Amino acid sequence: MVCIDHRPDVTARARERAARLGFTRMEFLEAHLDAAAYPERMDVLTALHACDTATDDALTAALQHHATHIAVVPCCQAEVAAQLKDNRARVEPAWDALFGHAWHRREFGSHLTNVIRALALEAQGYTVTVTELTGWEHSLKNELILARKVQPRNGMAQKKLDALLLATGVQPKLLRSLAAG
Repeated sequence: MVCIDHRPDVTARARERAARLGFTRMEFLEAHLDAAAYPERMDVLTALHACDTATDDALTAALQHHATHIAVVPCCQAEVAAQLKDNRARVEPAWDALFGHAWHRREFGSHLTNVIRALALEAQGYTVTVTELTGWEHSLKNELILARKVQPRNGMAQKKLDALLLATGVQPKLLRSLAAG
């Protein structure tokens, strides 16, 4: 098991805890997700409350290293909300009504980000389930995205994703990273 975190204190505590408990097959890396050294192939990738585009970095790593299973709990997503604000003049008025106000833009942007993530995974050949991690009384940021690789690609999901991107004018980091290779 390889655990990656960019915070030195978290990594040090995790190493100490694993050593104390005798977990010898765990490795703890201090790195940003988009710059970490990953194994060639992953069986499972998990990311819990990875803020803003860190979830995209985790999903990119999972896709580039052919993870069989993915489980992510995204946290805050500000990137798409900013793109929506910049795109207001270029989208249909009905779409603009969904994110014309800052509060709506933030909430819609968060939702749109995770819809795009789910469609991107489906397009890459994963079957995807989106559900809640825990009850809303415990956390407002509790969307759980589960994915399992079942086929090489899914053209129908790609068409849905392309249509959604065209309609909203957004291009999240996950898609830019995948396009870059």
